[in-house]
Amino acid sequence: MNNTTTLCLALLGLLSIGSAAAQNAPVLQQAESGTLGADWTTPPAQAGVQYVTITPTATINAQNPGTAARVISYAVTFPGAGSYDLYARVRVNAGGANDDSFYYGNGFGTKAPADDNAWITVNQLNAVGYASGSGNVAVEGAGGAGTGVWKWINLSRFNGGEVPISFTVAAGGLAQTFQIGAREDGLDIDKLVFGQTGLYFTPDQFDNNQQGSSTPPVTFTPSGPPMAQGKSKFLGGVYSTSQKPFFNRYFNQVTPENAGKWGSVEATRNQMNWAELDSAYNLARRNGFPFKMHTLIWGQQQPIWIETLSPADQLAEINEWFAAVAQRYPNIDQIEVVNEPTNDLPLNGSTGNNGPNNPGGGAGNYYNALGGAGTTGWDWVITSFQLARQYFPNSQLMINDYSVINTQANAQRYLGIVNLLVQRNLVDAVGIQGHAFSTRGVPAATLASNLTLLASAGKPLYITELDIDGVNSAGQLDDAVQLTEYQRIFPTLWEHPAVRGITLWGYRPGHWRTTQVAYLANADNTERAALVWLKNYVRTTVLGTRQLAETAVRMFPNPAANGRVSFTGTADLTRLRITDLRGRVVHEQVLHRQPSVDLLLKLAAGLYVVQLTEQNGGLITSKLLVE
Repeated sequence: MNNTTTLCLALLGLLSIGSAAAQNAPVLQQAESGTLGADWTTPPAQAGVQYVTITPTATINAQNPGTAARVISYAVTFPGAGSYDLYARVRVNAGGANDDSFYYGNGFGTKAPADDNAWITVNQLNAVGYASGSGNVAVEGAGGAGTGVWKWINLSRFNGGEVPISFTVAAGGLAQTFQIGAREDGLDIDKLVFGQTGLYFTPDQFDNNQQGSSTPPVTFTPSGPPMAQGKSKFLGGVYSTSQKPFFNRYFNQVTPENAGKWGSVEATRNQMNWAELDSAYNLARRNGFPFKMHTLIWGQQQPIWIETLSPADQLAEINEWFAAVAQRYPNIDQIEVVNEPTNDLPLNGSTGNNGPNNPGGGAGNYYNALGGAGTTGWDWVITSFQLARQYFPNSQLMINDYSVINTQANAQRYLGIVNLLVQRNLVDAVGIQGHAFSTRGVPAATLASNLTLLASAGKPLYITELDIDGVNSAGQLDDAVQLTEYQRIFPTLWEHPAVRGITLWGYRPGHWRTTQVAYLANADNTERAALVWLKNYVRTTVLGTRQLAETAVRMFPNPAANGRVSFTGTADLTRLRITDLRGRVVHEQVLHRQPSVDLLLKLAAGLYVVQLTEQNGGLITSKLLVE
């Protein structure tokens, strides 16, 4: 081979490498660089970000932009032929689900604005996506970023109302016209990007217009086991699509976030959607975790259709709702029967802290059907628990509310409702939400004192919805601020003798307080400083215990022949757990006011640890020898 031939081949090779590298680079379009229809506007740049948004209008077409004024056209030149996915950097504003949709063209070319078939609808963007700066994670699938943040979404992989598409570029057609259309106002669009199908792009790569990769980015994988495994108290998590990755590596109790709310299950009368609730319930059952139903009665997220029924028909529907849940989920450990009674009545016109409850807003408006205030002032709560005791005789019934331990007055008011239920033997536990807005700035001693006050009703306490923000006074992400607040708040709650368990109300992006950066793990699964500390604290903190011999509970025979063992004096216990000497749970069950328990254990011969949990959260332990 002569030198000239060698040089030509080398140049061809370099051109080939350059072409491949060019195709790896995203094809970027600044949203404002297109030809904007008259209804689009370009507000002043914010923090260096120039973007487009649609002029507010009352008209929203169901499946198309409707007019040319609501369309933006782009001239896009591609580096090479192939298949490309469409990405967008967007921000959903305060309207949430009312601010989160737009259209893109069903393929390249100029589209008729009012032709349904010419447009792909993209909806439900309020709780999906990957926030800028969210770590070494590929932008694909749904993601979990929320509102108020700039975030990237792979529109070719996300079904937001219609089946998404990728875009094919032919060798002779590298220059193309592409269009987007407006649907809801309140959605800001910063950039549109075409990335080669099959490549992986992280938010940082898009933000810096860098090349994608043919291999997925390496992300952190948590190892488990659950933080509170083997403890007398559970540390649970809220269950939703964005929160379920690696759930059982951290948590050992399950509460559905929205799936158990009546409005989610029966948005249309007599049409029940159990899918997400089934998923949460089955996760708990597969892993032997306690499952808590959230929630039967509330003044939010209730079916709209029930608001206008007669009180008699409303009460009949409430009975049907309770019966349907009881039939589908026969082994619910805990049920939040009434949620937020001091803050949000199920009554249109109520002006509680979450009000005003307007018609059609999902308050339920069945307050009077349950008895209203009545003679006690809280008859509607009492009726709800009477029904729950009827339909769920073996479940632990719980009341739940927020901002009830930040002041003594709030705690005292809540205690009054609890005592009304205790007097009627209708409540088994007291739920206390732990949102950041209820604990920030409140001395830990105040929180502890009010926990003790609520415990005076004689029922175990549960912290049901704990979250702690991770931003500083300037609104910037700050790991140190979140860590300090966890170290200040969490031990006060965890170590209180009446607190039986804590449930975190989310730990990943997609968290309901994502804007306040309350999540503990990043989108790439890496753990923020507060989570690293929390794991170590929960696993190493020794909670108070008593030996079996010091109590009225009896276990016999011991040694257990053929795995048969019985317990008596268990009426005041809530849980029985047996572990091996390495701390692995080999048997666990919830106890429902049972005076005795008989077990036939299928265990290998050896020594085991028995853990019995009291109603006040105390732990009784003993050794069991299986022969």
